[in-house]
Amino acid sequence: MKIITDKRCTQYAHPGHPERPARVARTVERLRNQKTLPITWAEPSPVDETAILRAHTPSLLRRLREEHVDFDMYTPTYPDIAEHAQRSIGGALKAMHSAVQGERAFSLLRPPGHHATRNRAMGFCYLNNVASAVLAARAEGVGRVAVFDFDVHHGNGTEDILVGQSGCAFFSIHQWPAYPGTGREHRDNCFNYPVAPCTPPDKYREVADEAIGQLRAFRPDLVGVSAGFDCYVGDPLCQQRLEIEDFHWIGSKLRETGLRVFSVLEGGYSDDLPRLVISYLLGLEGLELTKELKHDDKSESPPDDSSSVSDAHMEPFWGPSF
Repeated sequence: MKIITDKRCTQYAHPGHPERPARVARTVERLRNQKTLPITWAEPSPVDETAILRAHTPSLLRRLREEHVDFDMYTPTYPDIAEHAQRSIGGALKAMHSAVQGERAFSLLRPPGHHATRNRAMGFCYLNNVASAVLAARAEGVGRVAVFDFDVHHGNGTEDILVGQSGCAFFSIHQWPAYPGTGREHRDNCFNYPVAPCTPPDKYREVADEAIGQLRAFRPDLVGVSAGFDCYVGDPLCQQRLEIEDFHWIGSKLRETGLRVFSVLEGGYSDDLPRLVISYLLGLEGLELTKELKHDDKSESPPDDSSSVSDAHMEPFWGPSF
């Protein structure tokens, strides 16, 4: 497994915001310390404007670089956020190229991307990493490319960018109703599989299995995965019930397709994120879930600093109800 990361992605924060540096830093630390999953490490690829502008308008890129104002209450501006967002695209591109060459890869960077539409940053996302990588793959000659998104929130940005795109398809399982209030129905080449709040894990697996079956029927040459871990029972931002074992199952199901797969980190805001990521990656690699991951009760709480999340600060980031 190739892991793409860059410690600079942890160098921005907003007090109380769930998209905090610790979620990536602790996952990197745990991946480096574990012995079960063989890993090679890499840095993001360089990114030019061509790769960004396949997915986004020049006006969005210009605003990101030049206008230092918040995009919305969930998506504040930060110093150098354009560079951080561009590196996240670079991570997705590196992961995509690794998959084209037959290697499974996971981009472990922030900010996430699947809410960023063609012309708008929103929902913690500034530029759309997976959509940029998919369109780059198409431009470089890959025949059919799919995105599978299992973040608990609908990837409205990815759908906005890929809808109607030749050779592309989007498959998403997500909670509805929930932020951002989209994804209730299929739309052209974008296929949505909404689940209700508090869906039991066995039912969730049934719906995910249907979505993956439809993805296989599309016969893609490459699959980009928006890997969001906020459908976990312990996540503070939504109301799903998946356990550690369910993320291993998702990875295993994707492995069973026999398709070339690359993954990028989207959501996942619980302190168990490192365990969830490793569980998913073990499934992708066909490795067993270890007892340590199943029964690890060791606290993963973030340090007491300005980037940590408290209940008092969480409410503004839940998003509106739909």
